[in-house]
Amino acid sequence: MPNIHRAADPDHIIQCVVERFPCRVLWSEGRPCLEYQREEDVAVITDYVRTTYGVELLDVFFTAVESLPEETE
Repeated sequence: MPNIHRAADPDHIIQCVVERFPCRVLWSEGRPCLEYQREEDVAVITDYVRTTYGVELLDVFFTAVESLPEETE
């Protein structure tokens, strides 16, 4: 259960998310954007952030975007 009396640093949350899940952080105008691989991944990440830190995913990340497929030639 998250400690509601102590807010986690967004940089710490971002670091934990990137270490635990198949995603990466893109930066847009100094704001973190979550890039995820699959729609299922973002649902799991959202639940993790909510459960572990007691905040919503978009309170930490400016936005979340699905990775573009790699081009194959």
